[in-house]
Amino acid sequence: MNKAQLVEAIADKVGGRQQAAEAVDAVLDAIVRATVAGDRVSVTGFGSFEKVDRPARYARNPQTGERVRVKKTSVPRFRAGQGFKDLVSGSKKLPRGGEVAVKKAPKGSLSGGASATVKKAAAKKTTAKKATAKKTTAKKTTAKKTTATAKKATAKKTTAKKATGAAKTSAAKKTTAKKATAKKAPAKKATAKKAPAKKSTARKTTAKKATARKR
Repeated sequence: MNKAQLVEAIADKVGGRQQAAEAVDAVLDAIVRATVAGDRVSVTGFGSFEKVDRPARYARNPQTGERVRVKKTSVPRFRAGQGFKDLVSGSKKLPRGGEVAVKKAPKGSLSGGASATVKKAAAKKTTAKKATAKKTTAKKTTAKKTTATAKKATAKKTTAKKATGAAKTSAAKKTTAKKATAKKAPAKKATAKKAPAKKSTARKTTAKKATARKR
C-alpha cells in the first residue's frame, strides 16, 4: 500500500478523498517534525518514532570488502507497540471490517496532551517576553549612562572654556598694566632731567651777583 492507496482506504471514514489526503499529510508532517526535533512520538498500540544518534564507526563495503570510515549521524527509528506485534505475530486476531485495529487512547490522555502542549507554548511565549523586556531595560540603561557621560563631558568643556576665558582676561589685564607702567616711567625720567636745569640757573644767578659786588 502506498500513500494514495492509504488515502483511498480512509476516505470513506473521514468524509472524502480530499479530507483523507489532508489528514494523512498532517499526521505524517507532525511525526516527521517532532522526530527531527528530538521528540519521541508514541501512538498507543501502534508504536513510537524517535531519533537515534549513531557514533562514528568503521564499516565494510559489501562490494569490495574495503574498510570505510562512517561519520557520526542521526537516524529515525520506529518501534512497534506490543498490540501491533501481537496482531502481526498472530497471537491476537485482527478485527474485521471497520473495527479499530489499534488500541484506543485512554480517556483524558488526549486532552491532557493538548493541555501540556498549550502550557509549553505559553511558557515559551512568557520566556520570550521576559527576554525582550530584559533587552529593552538594558538598552534604556545604556542610553541613560551615555546621556549622563555626554552631559559630564559637556560640563567639563564648558568649565575649560570659562577657565581659558578667565586666563585670557587676566593676561590682558597684566599686559595693559605693563603698558601703563611703561608709559609712566619716561615721565619720571623727564622730571629728573629737568631738576639739574634749575640748579644750573641758580648757579648763574649766584655768579652774576658775585660779579656785581666786585664792581
